[in-house]
Amino acid sequence: MAPSFLSFVSLYGIYLRRCFATSGLTSQFIDIDDHTTIHLWAPNPDHQTPQQQKPSLLLLHGFGPSAMWQWRRQAQFFSPHFHVYVPDLVFFGDSTTKSKERSEVFQAVSMGKLMEKLQVKKYHVMGTSYGGFVAYHMAKLWPEKVEKVVIASSGVNMRKADNMELLQRANVENVEEIMLPETATQLRTLTRLAISRRFTMVPDFFWKDVINQLYSENRNEKLQLLKGITLLAGDDSCKLPPLQQDVLIVWGDKDQIFPLKMAYELKELTGKKTRLEIIENTSHVPQIENSTRFNNIVKNFLCGSS
Repeated sequence: MAPSFLSFVSLYGIYLRRCFATSGLTSQFIDIDDHTTIHLWAPNPDHQTPQQQKPSLLLLHGFGPSAMWQWRRQAQFFSPHFHVYVPDLVFFGDSTTKSKERSEVFQAVSMGKLMEKLQVKKYHVMGTSYGGFVAYHMAKLWPEKVEKVVIASSGVNMRKADNMELLQRANVENVEEIMLPETATQLRTLTRLAISRRFTMVPDFFWKDVINQLYSENRNEKLQLLKGITLLAGDDSCKLPPLQQDVLIVWGDKDQIFPLKMAYELKELTGKKTRLEIIENTSHVPQIENSTRFNNIVKNFLCGSS
């Protein structure tokens, strides 16, 4: 592995941290209980005044790199309008636990405890991919605290048949070969499925740098998280309880992780207060591929009347 000062990923990480800092967010560590510590980017509590009556927005990242790699453009865009909280989920980034729990329900409970520790009584929640699973559970567990819900590119309604189709599209045997890449070839496959743009000319040393810097830590624990997902339906019918909140679903029309058909079905399952927005020419990360369109859709939803 190249020294960090020669690593593009390390250098870009410095840039990302600066972006969060200039958005008014600080890196913080919160012990939510005796077992679990959450790292997050959040407003500096010393700089907040009673006059700053902005709504709160919790951003939950997907499976992959830590939160700052997935939400940079949203942290910058939403910080002037919201108190933005951007945590690393447990075993991502610098968030850790001694607990043996590995489900997305545990992640949701941990995020709920975090917001309670931060004394945030009501908040909107937005989750992408795996973070959407967590956001769904938070909305179901605390309807009195979670106001509006944004689920982006998240197959909350995923069945085992959908999982098998994903493996076929990726031409692999196990989902960890996609979500926890160990080789340049595996990371290329993930990129092909998750991003509409093609990166055919990127050399192996760059992919290996990405894997070493962003995918190597807590690998065993992340594998347990994949196996611990409780929402995966085993039959042909998905019995997903609807949510009480207003829900916005945002999807890329070229998503190859969770195809667009799942977005239409999820809209029907989450209740009559759900709307669906499709962003053309994007795949699994529309918040990165077309951040301007994504951010404006979400802002209009969060700031509009119910």
